[in-house]
Amino acid sequence: VQLVESGGGLVQAGGSLRLSCAVSGNTKSIYVMGWYRQAPGKQRELVATITGSTGTTNYADSVKGRFTISRDNAKNTMYLQMNSLKPEDTAVYYCYAQSYRGGGYYDYWGQGTQVTVSS
Repeated sequence: VQLVESGGGLVQAGGSLRLSCAVSGNTKSIYVMGWYRQAPGKQRELVATITGSTGTTNYADSVKGRFTISRDNAKNTMYLQMNSLKPEDTAVYYCYAQSYRGGGYYDYWGQGTQVTVSS
């Protein structure tokens, strides 16, 4: 499984951005996908997840009501729509996927895309 993010950039507080994650490889084995972020000097943290089968979503409390995770299976792409952005949302955002095959779980990460929110 390969993951490639795009869509990061610089935006003013209150603005919006949409991140995309293009997925290739053994996509049928993917169990769950999501977005994580890591700000300078901080640990990587979960932003949102979406399951591969039912599309059930889960969000960090800090982004609930502002961010929306979605997927387009026909395009093998996952999205993160980010609205009402705050300076504290500034981070490198990583696409994540976990696959299940052969009785084991495997984690995959994208290269990351920078999101900077100015005040």
